[in-house]
Amino acid sequence: MARGTIAWRCWICGTSSTKGSCPHPGAKYYIAYRLGPEQKWEPVSRNKKEAELRLAEIMTELRRGTFRLLKPIFFKEFSERWLKDYAVLSVKPLTLRFYRTMVRSYLNPALGNLLLSQITPHRIQSLLASYQRERHLSAKTLRCLLTTLKTMLKHAKQWNHLRENPAEGVKPPRLEEREMDFLHPGEIQLLLKHSDEPHRTLFLTAILTGMRRGELLGLQWGDIDWHNNLIHVRRSLYWQTQEELAEHNDTRMGKWRFSTPKSKNSVRRSVMSPKLREALELHQIASPRSQYDLVFCTKDGQPIHAENMLRREFFPALRRAGLRRIRFHDLRHTYTTLLIAQGENVKFIQSQLGHASIETTLDRYGHLLPEAHGQVGERLDALVFECDNG
Repeated sequence: MARGTIAWRCWICGTSSTKGSCPHPGAKYYIAYRLGPEQKWEPVSRNKKEAELRLAEIMTELRRGTFRLLKPIFFKEFSERWLKDYAVLSVKPLTLRFYRTMVRSYLNPALGNLLLSQITPHRIQSLLASYQRERHLSAKTLRCLLTTLKTMLKHAKQWNHLRENPAEGVKPPRLEEREMDFLHPGEIQLLLKHSDEPHRTLFLTAILTGMRRGELLGLQWGDIDWHNNLIHVRRSLYWQTQEELAEHNDTRMGKWRFSTPKSKNSVRRSVMSPKLREALELHQIASPRSQYDLVFCTKDGQPIHAENMLRREFFPALRRAGLRRIRFHDLRHTYTTLLIAQGENVKFIQSQLGHASIETTLDRYGHLLPEAHGQVGERLDALVFECDNG
């Protein structure tokens, strides 16, 4: 019958016993078991009960013949391998950039020197709490951090580094509901009045289509269906970091690249209103020719840098108009509130925004939908019983 042992070990003071007896942070309980002719040692935790449970689990797997030998690896080594072998090949460029930030700014500094087997649900929960307390990270950032870690450790399990994903049972921090900001019709007119071309038409297109910033900057004249008054959203434009430039080693398009939109559902057709059509027709006459067929470009036909546009045009226009400082993304919210105000069907709103599901649209904008339950009881009675009155 397979047997194993539990021992407390510390590589600093050399302690080795059946009971935990030193304060060094690296000391912990190890379990030992035989795998064929070899004896294997596996670190568990400073909690003897956890070590006993883990040893019992291994003994059961050995008897059943289902035991898998894990490949020990430090978190930092695994994280860089995960970015290179999975993320680079599988996710969109901006998602890869996001993963790199999460890993290198937050996860590696805290977990990098730990073996994956040493990462426990409690350690992850404590990490989130300390980042919230000491670095004042928002609940949204902490949730993104946890989501990234869950995804990484899911692959660690698939790659035989872990038996279970310790992040699965961790409770994400409660997300404070943020007040959504948008411009009212009078404020829209003020913004447009105090904006200079060609950015006035850019802002108008954002307000009347709900397109994301990258989608607007990647819009080409060939995407506009003048006959049916539709704008096809087919791509997004983003600017590369130095690391991304080195990876691609492609100087043909400079520091920027085209990408597909955010998701499959983001490839969509937006309705072009008469006023927007008129503005775009005038803009086409006045705008410089772009070798990339861009609708919105610099004077020499090159793509507009998003951050420069915000700093030099969008925020100054808000100041000149006497409006509060909003995000450019709030123009997308503005478009949605306009559709809701004129009573558009929520399914149509979903299609215009490119949301993957109607639940996403309702979760974000459901509180803005008009209440329609007044006299609902009377209407039900009339529908069911009015035939009896005849």
